[in-house]
Amino acid sequence: MSDVKTRSMQEWLDAYGVSHQNPLNKKIHWVCVPLIFLSIVGLLWSIPTPWTVNSVWLNFATLAIIPVFIFYARLSISLTIGMMLWCTFCFAVCGAYNELVSFPLWQSSIIVFVLAWIGQFYGHKIEGIKPSFFEDLQFLMIGPAWLMSFIYNKFGIRY
Repeated sequence: MSDVKTRSMQEWLDAYGVSHQNPLNKKIHWVCVPLIFLSIVGLLWSIPTPWTVNSVWLNFATLAIIPVFIFYARLSISLTIGMMLWCTFCFAVCGAYNELVSFPLWQSSIIVFVLAWIGQFYGHKIEGIKPSFFEDLQFLMIGPAWLMSFIYNKFGIRY
């Protein structure tokens, strides 16, 4: 048996919030965390699929959402719904991207990913505390949910 206590969603959010107190760092996170998430979806969306099904929606991004869904669902069904709506938005952006932009999605995603991480690390330099994911990689999944929790709080939605 493992001695590691499973954290609740609120415990994860509180622990993440410890290293995100500076107002400028918070603002940076409101821009950079969604851009990192979207750029990862874009990178996964861009990987050619080995299967013959001709569906823009059956790709590595939509397959990767399964463990993401499980991660969130074990912590909060309510936040899972919000995160899946965000994922659906990201999928729609990626699905429409090639129709609207001639620059390859994977290249745009890499540029956005790198710039957003530079912003994140700058924010943590201002904060004076290293990013939470240095403590536990699961915090990479908590960042987007942390932002979603603020939206939920604004609208009085329980999580």
